[in-house]
Formats: sequence, C-alpha cells, structure tokens
Amino acid sequence: MGPKPDAWIRLMADRGMIHPFVDHLVREEHGKRVISYGVSSYGYDLRVSNRFKLIINAKKGISVVDPKGFDDEEFVDIEVDEYVIIPPNSFALGVSIEHFAIPLNVMAFCVGKSTYARCGVVVNWTSFQAGWEGFATLEISNTTPLPVKIYAREGLAQIVFFEGEGSCDVSYKDSQGKYMCQSGVTLPQV
Repeated sequence: MGPKPDAWIRLMADRGMIHPFVDHLVREEHGKRVISYGVSSYGYDLRVSNRFKLIINAKKGISVVDPKGFDDEEFVDIEVDEYVIIPPNSFALGVSIEHFAIPLNVMAFCVGKSTYARCGVVVNWTSFQAGWEGFATLEISNTTPLPVKIYAREGLAQIVFFEGEGSCDVSYKDSQGKYMCQSGVTLPQV
C-alpha cells in the first residue's frame, strides 16, 4: 500500500508537478467564500485565471465550428477582474493559473467541479498525458438558456492523478504533442 492520495499529490508537487501549489483546500479568501481549490481528497482542484476567449461567431457569420480551421478572429479576448459571463448555450476557453509538469509514470484527468455542473456548466473532460507540461486550456460550456458567471482565480476543475508502475514508453513530449508547453489560452491545432 502506497502513501495516502493527498500525501502522494504533495510529494509530486514537491517535485515540481504543480506550480503554484496550494497544499490544502481553500474555501474562503479574505473573509469571502470562494469556489474551492487546492489539494482535495484524491486530486487537485485547479483555478481558472482571469483570461478568457469567448466565441463571437455571429460577428463573422460563421455557421460551422471547424477544429481544423479555428481562427483567433472567431474569439474575443477578455481579461476580467472578478468573473466572466458566458452567454446562453455558448462556451469560452480559459487557462489554468497552475502550471503542470506530468511525470513519465503519471497520467491525469481533468473533470469539472460539481458546483458548476449543478449550474449547467460543463468543463470538458480531458487528459494530461505522461510527459505533458504547460498551463491547461479549459473549455467551459454553458448549457443553460441563461447567462452564467465563471469566477476568475477560483476553482473550476479537479485533476485526478493515476500513477503507473513505471515510466511510459512514449511520452507526450516524445510524440511531439501539439499542446506541449502551452502558456495561454490555446486554440485547437491539427
């Protein structure tokens, strides 16, 4: 039996896997309640930064979203103080505050927090492959018929880590992954 999950995550953080690293679950800042972030029982709750890209397809008359042909002009860049509002039935891209460096014997999955899910917000489930490094680009969907607030610098998703018995044969870096070392909100690449 190995170390407890939260102890294992702390050990990995000491090795530079998560930066900045918050070694406890934060639910309040400066006397105000926040959507939690930091170490949780079996993972790490990451924060979304204050930088977002909102799709503005109506501006250009785009009728189809094409993952092979995304253009930065299809989005407007927004930097907010407290929160961003995502229009009804729309989505935004955000970026994590935390930088991740996934070891060669680890794979992680990013899943949305239930606080947002209960409001009709879906954070796309994605993997952090062994050897991947960078800031996480987060796809945030508003499935409701109403605008929704996404709070900057607060918890948005949980990362769940899985440790393998040994290092992988081919890492994300080895395969020249297209999202390696991304530093901001990164659009789809083919």
